[in-house]
Amino acid sequence: MADKIFRVNMSTLSTAIEDVPANWNGLGGRGLTSTIVAAEVEPTCHPLGGKNKLIFAPGMLSGTVAANSGRLSVGAKSPLTGTIKEANAGGTAAQMLARIGCKALIIEGLPQGDTWYNILISADTITLSEETELVGKGNFDVVTAVQGRTSEKHGIMTIGPAGEMKMHSANISIKDPDSRLRSCGRGGLGAVMGSKQIKYIAIEPTEAKVEIADPDKFKEANRTFTKALVDNPISQALGTYGTNVLVNIINEAGALPTRNFTSGQFDGHEEISGETMHDTIVEREGKPKHNCHTGCVIQCSQIYNDSDKKYKTSGFEYESIWAMGADCCVDNLDQIAEADHLMDDIGIDTIETSVAMGVAMEGGVLEFGDGEGICRILREDIAKGTALGRIIGCGAGSVGRAYGVTRVPVVKNQAIPAYDPRAIKGIGITYATSTQGADHTMGYTIATNILGVGGSVDPLSHEGQVELSRNLQIATAAIDSTGMCLFIAFAALDDETCLPALVDMINARFGINLVAEDVTNLGISILKTERAFNEAAGFTNKDDRLPEFFSEEPIAPHNVVWDISDEEIDTFWNF
Repeated sequence: MADKIFRVNMSTLSTAIEDVPANWNGLGGRGLTSTIVAAEVEPTCHPLGGKNKLIFAPGMLSGTVAANSGRLSVGAKSPLTGTIKEANAGGTAAQMLARIGCKALIIEGLPQGDTWYNILISADTITLSEETELVGKGNFDVVTAVQGRTSEKHGIMTIGPAGEMKMHSANISIKDPDSRLRSCGRGGLGAVMGSKQIKYIAIEPTEAKVEIADPDKFKEANRTFTKALVDNPISQALGTYGTNVLVNIINEAGALPTRNFTSGQFDGHEEISGETMHDTIVEREGKPKHNCHTGCVIQCSQIYNDSDKKYKTSGFEYESIWAMGADCCVDNLDQIAEADHLMDDIGIDTIETSVAMGVAMEGGVLEFGDGEGICRILREDIAKGTALGRIIGCGAGSVGRAYGVTRVPVVKNQAIPAYDPRAIKGIGITYATSTQGADHTMGYTIATNILGVGGSVDPLSHEGQVELSRNLQIATAAIDSTGMCLFIAFAALDDETCLPALVDMINARFGINLVAEDVTNLGISILKTERAFNEAAGFTNKDDRLPEFFSEEPIAPHNVVWDISDEEIDTFWNF
């Protein structure tokens, strides 16, 4: 079965299944979403207007049995940043799209009137239908209802009320193997889906398999690749404590942003740590080890139950727990879990929204440490779209502008995540230079700056930070194109068998002969494509900067500021 491009035009309410253009054949995931956005979207268009397009693309290895290959990329022009954007998530959709031969799903145009729609896709049909019952419903109710209409095996991609209201922090949620949610979180892509008045997309299951050009070579390479992942000590720590293992580590490094980025350490760090979370999950008979997509061998996800041992949330990530915890000074894991559950249901990014809450606390909207107040605002304001809810629902920058706060931790209007750039200089370079606004996953220098993976670069020194961030951003762009989870990078950086095995799998899948340098060149090409789009949209090197308070306010305990010069930052693009 040859791969196809699936198109839905909301202006004409028409659908089409097309051949893949030759120059898109070798692409997948982020490489494909960014290529399509660059080719088909006017860089200066309004992100919520008819000229923006929303693209869903499985990775090059999606739908195969390759370990950890279940990530789906979604791309568009971001309403939050105004830049090109790719967000990815686990769940079942990437593998299902690949198996029905969908190379990419492109949604374009805007419908006339107020009618909402849903989309059902299979290997040879796209059905666009009016949606009346589920508009206004939260994501959990949508998944339950759509499974009732179709089957428990269908893939589902949905938006909650935040996406319907086109809040700039709205995400797109993907059903996971347990019929719960994973989120394409950053950049407000749920608002783009809401602008096109699509409540959900369902994918019909199939028994078809992805064609492998050389099955024996693929199986052998996957065996080597899987062993490298399973044997890696960082993978093992993630499997035991989840990503939240980082709370104590980053707190010790003095880089855990606390009280809206005024300190690098949080007195309540033990109460919200991965170790405490693990013990709580075990005590309440949840699952401390869990996979967000089929075939994951790291299993860094988990299922967190409430005190009555009933399900509360899953995929309880470090960045979300930090943002609601240390940044807002909340040291109660149950309150953080409740907020996480609410944001999943509302369909809004947990990082952006929680950092916005921290800025709102500084602006006097509520007190630092008020976890119940955060949950109340989520329920009564953001979910219902009050004026306050819309201000917070449009992100940290929106809150800063509304309340006159000057300490607003954003780059290109996107909230800075869970690592302070004053104490970890490498991640500051990533935040500043990323084509998509502040995003730790774009070039995760924490691996080398803090965890000693792939060598060691002193987090407080200028030395080597630009090169480290550049190399990791290039590698990440390539990884995001394969459909692989970013966490394969720990093994890839430290195990000399891992990356060659990944390249061997790509070659065996398509019957080609790539070498490692080709993968690097793919990453470079993606970054250059994304940057060219941003430049055409009006961005310059002056946008590759951190907020000025980082240079003016020393952060405890190291009492350091952001002191890498603009000229040094600008050398990032010298490749």
